Amino acid sequence: MGTGAGEQEGTPGRPAPGELTPYVAPLTIPPVLRPYAGDVLRETEIALRPTWVRLHPQLPPTLMWGYDGSVPGPTIEVRRGQRIRIAWTNRIPKESEYPVTAVQVKSRERGAPASTEPGRGGVEPDKDVAALPAWSVTHLHGAQTGGGNDGWADNAVGFGDAQLSEYPNDHQATQYWYHDHAMNITRWNVQTGLFGTYLIRDDEEDALRLPSGEREIPLLLADRNLDTDEDGRLNGRLLHKTVMVEERNAETGKPVTLPFTGPYTTVNGGIWPYAEVAPAWYRFRLLNASNARIYDLVLVDEENTPVPGVVHQIGSDGGLLPRPVPIDFDDALPTLTAAPAERFDLLVDFRQLAGRTLRLVDKGPNQPAGVPDPEGDVRYPDVLEFRVGGCDDETAKGETGADAFELPEVLSGSFRRLTHDIDHGHRLIVLTPPATKGAGGHPEIWEMTEVADTRGLRLPAEGVIQLTGADGRTKTYRRTARTFNDALGFTLAEGSYEQWSFLNLAPIVHPMHIHLADFQILGRDAYDISGFDPAMGGTRAPIAFTPATSIPLAPNERGHKDVFRVPGGQILRVMGRFDGAYGRFMYHCHLLEHEDMGMMRPFVVMPSEAMKFSHDMGHGGHEGHMG
Repeated sequence: MGTGAGEQEGTPGRPAPGELTPYVAPLTIPPVLRPYAGDVLRETEIALRPTWVRLHPQLPPTLMWGYDGSVPGPTIEVRRGQRIRIAWTNRIPKESEYPVTAVQVKSRERGAPASTEPGRGGVEPDKDVAALPAWSVTHLHGAQTGGGNDGWADNAVGFGDAQLSEYPNDHQATQYWYHDHAMNITRWNVQTGLFGTYLIRDDEEDALRLPSGEREIPLLLADRNLDTDEDGRLNGRLLHKTVMVEERNAETGKPVTLPFTGPYTTVNGGIWPYAEVAPAWYRFRLLNASNARIYDLVLVDEENTPVPGVVHQIGSDGGLLPRPVPIDFDDALPTLTAAPAERFDLLVDFRQLAGRTLRLVDKGPNQPAGVPDPEGDVRYPDVLEFRVGGCDDETAKGETGADAFELPEVLSGSFRRLTHDIDHGHRLIVLTPPATKGAGGHPEIWEMTEVADTRGLRLPAEGVIQLTGADGRTKTYRRTARTFNDALGFTLAEGSYEQWSFLNLAPIVHPMHIHLADFQILGRDAYDISGFDPAMGGTRAPIAFTPATSIPLAPNERGHKDVFRVPGGQILRVMGRFDGAYGRFMYHCHLLEHEDMGMMRPFVVMPSEAMKFSHDMGHGGHEGHMG
């Protein structure tokens, strides 16, 4: 990291909490790794190693774990159809200190949420977290690859062992990312620094002649907290600090733990860096690699005024959008909302901004751009500063034709919109509130099966949900699974299309991720969820479609996605094709604390011909139209 800026004037020793100065270190760019091509039997080794990282010039070095000793890991770049093998080798010694300190604090009624205060406030660290070994497995998020290569959470490896994974990369140009996925401890392993980005190139993307080279920049965002020493000054050590809310679970008597959010935003591993750019077009490959923070990003000028008309989204999780989407599509404020694991392919036009200083900020819920939002969990809005050079800047002349770039009207001629007319199956997944009976104080994923014959079924009943859809018909569903280790529910035929409908009964937004497949969002529908009784664990009155509330899809949600934001009181309908691989996969909430606490379920993809011989074929599925 950069070390040019010193400590703040008048502050002896390490800075106290809140004293870090924004935008004093340059943005670092992860190294690029192009794996061996041709002979797939020759694998590329990427070693997980301890490393010391300078998160900010005013901090001492921080112990982290990195892929090839880099945080974030190297940007892996391949061509479509280039099959590669990677040996993810654990080179973290057994005696290596676990880099993350973990604490839980109690919530407060007023002031900034306790999780976003720097330091642990005298709370004793969790000794069980401190004793964790270097046990890791790598998942290539978004990849279409066999179940044995997907990074199954139980198949983590220790020091000296390697996870050998093969990736066909038979996919349109896109941005995947890779990260740790070890069972029970993903939230802490990712905090150590185990994440990086992965780009697939293809001819269709090449033909667009998008900004490239030094003008294509990865932006990997992750919020972090830092520990303090006995004097209350930041010591640089990573801190996973979560809040226990006072409302206790009625069954267990235990407080409910909220997901992690931290006060400091890192970009490519550095806290609040700056980037020097030319007055030209740039392409930014943005990823939210945070555990749980949902960013509301706004580009502002020196006066904290939003800068309109310069940011355009051209791709999402699964590749290019059909057409560019200006981020000004929100009339209220040009905001880019990014949930954990979502990716955004952005073009930014700096041509008319020569000599200006711009900032990318996290505005916080319901706040003007650039205004801190401590009540809403955004203590510091700072993310990244852009320093735009002058028109005579040599960097503006660096690449032939860069300034002549024009934003295409159409991006992907190969994109095809999925519709409900395609032959497909249906799944209903319910996301429950933490206070639900039998949940132990945590939200859960319920897999539901329609009850064809309700005669003899005594209602209301635990695990039974009645749902009145847009067509006015009321259907009854029973729960068939709620924890990760419950019996397998979803078995899918390779090549089949499915519509998955996520019903969120809790107020929190869940970013749901399904491994293996690309999906498209069919629609969002508002539902009255007041009929669900958490104490009883079922509905006392049907959950009903609310026709008066229309929820249009945002223009940048109309591409290929593998992460979908599901707000409370909605059914989100997505459709995708489970093709290109066989095996056991999983889907889960990508709030890592929720994932680790059981909000994750398996599914299996197999040849349709083999499914004919299954003794329980069809278990877990249901027929019908969710609207």
